[in-house]
Amino acid sequence: MTAAVVLGVSVWGPGLLGWVAAKPKLSGSDNYVATDVPLPPSSLLAANERRRAGLATRLALLIAQQASEMAGVRPGSIPSVFATSNGDGAVVHTILQAIAARQPVSPTQFHNSVHNTAAGYWSIATSSQQPTSCIACHDATAAAALLKAVAEVHAEQRPLLLCVYDVPLPAPLDSKRPTEGVFGVGMILAPEGTSVGMARIGIRYAMRSEDSPNSLPRTSALHRLAMSNPAARLLRLLEILARQAPDTFSMALLDGQLEVRLEPCSPAGIFLN
Repeated sequence: MTAAVVLGVSVWGPGLLGWVAAKPKLSGSDNYVATDVPLPPSSLLAANERRRAGLATRLALLIAQQASEMAGVRPGSIPSVFATSNGDGAVVHTILQAIAARQPVSPTQFHNSVHNTAAGYWSIATSSQQPTSCIACHDATAAAALLKAVAEVHAEQRPLLLCVYDVPLPAPLDSKRPTEGVFGVGMILAPEGTSVGMARIGIRYAMRSEDSPNSLPRTSALHRLAMSNPAARLLRLLEILARQAPDTFSMALLDGQLEVRLEPCSPAGIFLN
């Protein structure tokens, strides 16, 4: 398996408001209840940028910053992979409304509509000149992003930020692409052999087996979120990190599947087998 080390992680979603608060629910030691709370304002953006940034961008920056801080990495100092299936649907909706009404399209709305908007805001906010990749693959976005991120860390032998996020679309777009919850995951990955980390993650792309890939969380209360938001396909991975027990699962990816193996690290810094 191609492998990397998880140095830091972040999460934001219904009832999962940051890693510290979410960990007991993901580990099964506390009951999960889906409650929505507004995103806290980003400390990285200036006031005028905060007003311009859409919900999807603000979510991406929040989880990217929290994962970086947990790993002790200066925000913007390493390459990144940003991945979203839907992008910012609210911005696209506003532009389509303007076009339908034969009104001019706002330049601010236009530059916020592109797929790499969040990565652009991240680069500006952190003064980063590091390379970044932006990925979308419908329901397999999380799997494609994880494959890209771990493979890049392995090939380039340097740390990387992975940021996967999705928010609901407004009506009538939501009738064609139902999405529930504001959900995002951030991870800082480092090359295998890094002495300090949360877990070792190994991945392998394989042909689809007879059994359908199953990335659903072990906690049944999380199933609806995992099935209704593309970014939440990573909930099973977060559960393993929270439970500190080795586990393997698979994620559908195009005509194959991504096999994922996590071996959490003990407090002493030893990977558990």
